[in-house]
Amino acid sequence: MSLWKQQIDLDTVNGWNARTAAQALGIRVTEIGADYVRGILPVDERTRQPFGLLHGGASVLLAETLGSLAANLCLDPAKELAVGLDINANHLRAVQSGEVTGTAAPLHIGRTTQVWEIRIVTDTGELSCIARLTMAVVPRRERA
Repeated sequence: MSLWKQQIDLDTVNGWNARTAAQALGIRVTEIGADYVRGILPVDERTRQPFGLLHGGASVLLAETLGSLAANLCLDPAKELAVGLDINANHLRAVQSGEVTGTAAPLHIGRTTQVWEIRIVTDTGELSCIARLTMAVVPRRERA
């Protein structure tokens, strides 16, 4: 059974990232499963730090992009919005090239908060980073 309150296709989701930091770094959502969201991040000149390794901040941006998307798919967009409250990440393995794949899965989906675990793996499936994202669920209000 799916967690999602919204049925959405990948083209639409990736379109939401137009003109954002996610698009600038080349993040692309590749799969929406029944209880997870998956996406990729290239390891290239946009995402490496000066020593030639994947920048930890780029990994965190991937984690928050996927976790935030997943959290919001669990809500009625006319009534609620999930916003980032806290994120932490452990960088476990250096990556120099290729791409990394992140998968966001829920640890807790509550009425006012959600907690998501995002596992980021290398091309060979080795765990590179693990992040935990806490989202606050707030009422949607009109923008001024």
